[in-house]
Amino acid sequence: MYYDALKTFVTLVETKNFTRAAEFLHISQPSVSVHIKNLEAEFQTELLIRSPKVLKITPTGEILYERAKQILSMYEQTQKDILEHHHDIIGKLIIGASFTIGEYVLPPLLVELHAKYPNLEIEVFIGNTEEIVQSVRLLNVDIGLIEGQTNDRELLVEPFMEDELFIVGSIQHELVSKEAVNMADLQNQTWFMREEGSGTREYLKHMIRSNGLKVKSILTISSNQGIKEMIIHSGQGLSLLSIHTIKRDVQQHNLSILPLSHPAFKRLFSCVCSPVMENKRHVMAFKNILRQKTKL
Repeated sequence: MYYDALKTFVTLVETKNFTRAAEFLHISQPSVSVHIKNLEAEFQTELLIRSPKVLKITPTGEILYERAKQILSMYEQTQKDILEHHHDIIGKLIIGASFTIGEYVLPPLLVELHAKYPNLEIEVFIGNTEEIVQSVRLLNVDIGLIEGQTNDRELLVEPFMEDELFIVGSIQHELVSKEAVNMADLQNQTWFMREEGSGTREYLKHMIRSNGLKVKSILTISSNQGIKEMIIHSGQGLSLLSIHTIKRDVQQHNLSILPLSHPAFKRLFSCVCSPVMENKRHVMAFKNILRQKTKL
């Protein structure tokens, strides 16, 4: 079993120093060297380039580093699953969620989850859709909630909710007062967009392309709240945002939905997880609440 050697290798890559790695793992420096030599013999490749001043990882070392992190995570999770098999749902559940879901859809689900399983420690990581998919693939989170789909064939994808998006502007925007807005009215507008990797940005770009819209300018902001604040304070510019993101601001008359004479913009929210995480008891518990509390 190469668990100890893989753990030593990952620690050495991250600390970039044999002495620091030994101190972190509470083993001797010669033991660190032996672990690395054993791995290099096992895989018949040089994993690290050693010099007096710097420690560099080789291309094959990079491959092993990424796989080793996954192997260690799976091994440690298996230990936890076995220990918890006949007990209450305890331990830690790490949920990754895209910004729209994490900030507006997930909170009431977490309240329900905590009320039902008070001994379960819950941790939430919020990022854009691309970041969440990557975190799920690398097993940095147990389950991810994303906007739309993913083409990653290694992951299990299950839609859990339909979302509707609206084009919004400030209450002073010239198009807000029109009885009906058509696509031609959206030519040469300023658009506020989320950052690359965002599901909301991809949907907006698709809408612009598919309708042949010319864009006056684009401002990229990596936050739904930042986009809303820009629209409110500038009085200009438009964006396409989820109803969950804008509902409160529309009710408070801070933002206005354009009366667009166009079919509604709809997409799916999906949960994604690695096959090795699918049957974890706290992942299953969370997915059950997800199904009960959301409608597709």
